[in-house]
Amino acid sequence: MARTEMGQGTRTGLAQLIAEELQCDWSKVSTEYVTPGQSLARNRAWGAFLTAGSQGIRQSQDYVRKGGAAARMMLVQAAANRWGVPADQCTARSSVVTHGPSGRTLRYGEVAAEAARLTPPADVPLKDPRDWTIAGQPLARFDTADKTTGKQVYGADLRMPGMLVAVPRRCPVFGGRLRSFNAAAVTGMPGVKHVLQVGDSCVAVVADTFWRAKTALDALPIEWDVGESGRVSSATIGAMLDEGLTASQAFVGNQNGDARAAIAGAARKVEATYSYPFLNHAPMEPMNATVLWTPARCDVWCPTQNGEAALAAAAAAAGLPQTACDVHRVDLGGGFGRRTVHDWLEDAVRIARQVPGVPVKTMWTREEDMAQGRYHPVTKARLVAALDANNEITGLHFRISGQSILSTAFPGGLQNGRDPVQFQGLNPGGAEGAIGYTFPNLLVDHAMRNTHVPAHFWRGVNHNQNAIYLECFLDEVAHATRQDPLALRRKLMANHPKHLAVLNAVAERTGWGTPAPAGVFRGLAQQMGFGSYVAACAEVSVSDSGQLRIHRIVAATDPGHAANPRQIEMQVEGSFVYGLSALLYQEITIKDGAVEQTNFDTYNVLRMDEMPKVETIVMPSGGFWGGVGEPTIMVAAPAVLNAIFAATGKRIRDLPLKHHDLRRA
Repeated sequence: MARTEMGQGTRTGLAQLIAEELQCDWSKVSTEYVTPGQSLARNRAWGAFLTAGSQGIRQSQDYVRKGGAAARMMLVQAAANRWGVPADQCTARSSVVTHGPSGRTLRYGEVAAEAARLTPPADVPLKDPRDWTIAGQPLARFDTADKTTGKQVYGADLRMPGMLVAVPRRCPVFGGRLRSFNAAAVTGMPGVKHVLQVGDSCVAVVADTFWRAKTALDALPIEWDVGESGRVSSATIGAMLDEGLTASQAFVGNQNGDARAAIAGAARKVEATYSYPFLNHAPMEPMNATVLWTPARCDVWCPTQNGEAALAAAAAAAGLPQTACDVHRVDLGGGFGRRTVHDWLEDAVRIARQVPGVPVKTMWTREEDMAQGRYHPVTKARLVAALDANNEITGLHFRISGQSILSTAFPGGLQNGRDPVQFQGLNPGGAEGAIGYTFPNLLVDHAMRNTHVPAHFWRGVNHNQNAIYLECFLDEVAHATRQDPLALRRKLMANHPKHLAVLNAVAERTGWGTPAPAGVFRGLAQQMGFGSYVAACAEVSVSDSGQLRIHRIVAATDPGHAANPRQIEMQVEGSFVYGLSALLYQEITIKDGAVEQTNFDTYNVLRMDEMPKVETIVMPSGGFWGGVGEPTIMVAAPAVLNAIFAATGKRIRDLPLKHHDLRRA
């Protein structure tokens, strides 16, 4: 496997696709990671290693299926050669080749060596998904048993003979520098081996155990130079975003007609301003890497979402060519996008380079993991809808003000300064997020306002806030014009049949238009992204004291093809845990330039007794391959917010919900 397993089930799904075409015995299938060094030595034979953007299966499915089919054809040909018969007289099933006329059989293992010497076929036909017997089935995942028993090994669990543990601390303000530290104050503490400067903004203590390294680091006197960024706060960032909402200059993401003219001449307008905070990935396993560095070789063991990028980062920090390095991947205790960037790995290699010949595990504390993240960007949005005398929408201006992910994560991806990722879910077309509505006049634009806080891809990326902004605002328009929210959407979605299909599916399953249980209220949302079409209907209640209860969410997803329907259901459920945690509790705030939230006491997550019942409708329509790890996270929050309005009459336009009194208006 080139793609990484981090709880999403990619390992099992890809194995199903290979096994389907290979026609092997599923009960005997296992997998292992290929290292990026091995792939590099074979001219990138495994292709991309990136496991992000819900790409694990959809961007690998073609070549892994062809790989399985080609291997099956070569095994059949090898068996036919041994028997001296035409290959078209032979069939393969459950790892056995059978010669039809004679009934003779050979196991794959008996002809594997001969098959490997054959030239791979140039033409590799693939099965019609309608004929799948392994792929497309709700098979159990490979890793469930080991996770249940604790046998599963994550990066934080690794042990090696003679291994030391390093605990680093960076300047708490991004862009700040290390001014000084007093190593003598801790060098005599139990187990301490080294106190090291790492680059110009980090210091680390290396000891024989994690706790001894952490204890010494906590006692280490450190002085930081935080620079001008030490003056930044959430309030100053908010003021900057407010300015962007009305700025004259903005990057256009989607435009048709003349929205400004439509608004100027409108019989009536509906307008609202929304906001979305910084968010931390907060995986349960903090950043870590184990490194063995010598002047001639550097080996890394780490959880990463991109083995090739990890290899490049490790080699650069090691001062060695990539051919003298390798990255040995372990499963991730959570990724969500954080482990696609390797700042933590670079520091781990720099530390190990100062302790040559000894394996050193660099382990971040939870506090460091929270304070040194790469965050979901902060944004605000102002939406203005123009209505005619019949309350029909004649124009929409959707202004986003906020941080650009690409400006931090991949500046080379900017298009003449414009960040195309900003407009996910709002684009005129394309697999990564086409808008599901047609407006006579439309303008979607972005006033880029970057901060010193580094932004990065966070599960669902910009779909998360864009879906809230658009889906909640359309709900506002529906209520302001006394229209049913489903009926309004259906009118606007006449040209978007796949968007409409998933929306209709959840409406039908929940009985939209029929009375809900007493005290229960419903809300809708839909979105398209990462190649898939998704929708949700949430059912909530709010007590007289303002206590929210999310009873049920029905979610529909059309990913084109479903490698494992049960795994899709689990992905939907897991995405709702992540998305609802953010909706209810999570935000990253800035004070004196630094992140204020340092652990789960101030960055809460959804608990088991708060989890709603989730009903997943998997409805693959065929003809394309979409992702499943991220799309449904986009619709959970807006569906719940719209249901809260139905229950209380209160429109929540800024998050998290913990700041709001939900008692009925």
